[in-house]
Amino acid sequence: MILLVNTLKLSVYGLLLGFFPPIILAISFNLLASDKLKKRLQLILYAPNFISVVIIVGMIFLFFSNKGPVNHIYEFFTGKTVPFLTEPDFFRPLYIFSGIWQGIGWSSILYTATLSNVSPELIDAAKIDGANILQRIWHVDIPAIKPVMVISFILAAGGIMSVGYEKAYLMQTTMNLPSSEIIATYVYKVGLQSGDYSYSTAVGLFNSLINLILIIAVNQTVKKLNDGEGL
Repeated sequence: MILLVNTLKLSVYGLLLGFFPPIILAISFNLLASDKLKKRLQLILYAPNFISVVIIVGMIFLFFSNKGPVNHIYEFFTGKTVPFLTEPDFFRPLYIFSGIWQGIGWSSILYTATLSNVSPELIDAAKIDGANILQRIWHVDIPAIKPVMVISFILAAGGIMSVGYEKAYLMQTTMNLPSSEIIATYVYKVGLQSGDYSYSTAVGLFNSLINLILIIAVNQTVKKLNDGEGL
């Protein structure tokens, strides 16, 4: 039961916290007047997506260890350090926010491409009508990317149980296991390390079945809320 709860918390929090930042980033890019600045910022923000998971975890351990820069700054102001890497309560924030940082640029590509195809006539009409930036975003940009948002949300919700084992496994320590042990890492340990392939296969099948049920349920819900608009 604890494995299911840990998996759901990690994926649901990651979905809720990580769904809107790429949209906000894409809208921000769309508002930039300088194409040169936009391309440079995109290059910087897309780059983390190509960094290996091993390197990302290494950076987390480097920055958040007891001797890392984050603890040095915290110790300078408070006189004490925080056990980021061993305290179970810090595992999920580190996992989720490092994932958002790594994928925010890449995830914004679809939204940026959609916004670039918005008719200039709509934007000009909004300006003529006296719409400010927020009104233009709400009445022009959001409706344009709404179909992409719906599809992205359905696919993300359908993969709630599909949390990859690599990053969670690499971030595990003996002291943060109560939060870091998820279904994927358990299947890896039982199947490949212990050799119990039949049991690990059964757990993996259960995981896939839950994903299928979730994607169907979310798709039907979205269709009802959006007048038939879904997958």
